[in-house]
Amino acid sequence: MESSRISLRPFKVSDADDFLKWASNDKVTHYLRWNSIQSREEALKYIQEIAIPHPWRQSICLDDHSIGYISVRPESGNDRHRAHIGYAVGSDHWRQGIVTKAMKMAIPRVFEKFPCLVRLEALVEEENVGSQRVLEKVGFKKEGHMRKYGFNKGEIRDMFVYSFLSTDQIIE
Repeated sequence: MESSRISLRPFKVSDADDFLKWASNDKVTHYLRWNSIQSREEALKYIQEIAIPHPWRQSICLDDHSIGYISVRPESGNDRHRAHIGYAVGSDHWRQGIVTKAMKMAIPRVFEKFPCLVRLEALVEEENVGSQRVLEKVGFKKEGHMRKYGFNKGEIRDMFVYSFLSTDQIIE
């Protein structure tokens, strides 16, 4: 995939139809904390009430069409040196290196936007091997296996924790 076709930008209301295409797919939302979006109205509401006001949620775009997202939620107070990162991309775009390229774009922007940030953390379900590969390709370090840690879609699941520090180097 040509890198010049991939971009990150804030979500716009006009992304609703593109967002609905990938966010309505249960395969895409399987590991996400939110359920598949069922209608254009629900997509608009999500974009307006969650994506746009979010501290740092960017649309992963292919030729300026939303095909996924990267989200960073910084902690507050004494934990403001830490933030959680998550991402998803439409299943039509899996295994093409798009999320890896988007993450390589996102990481420097996130550390610039949040100067107190020292550590990005990603929690990945044990079965989500594709996501683990993305993190490792970018330069995240696997720190541990947390048994029965995360609750998602009615189940308590084992998770791996990964980290990327502001002093780490992105793998090129």
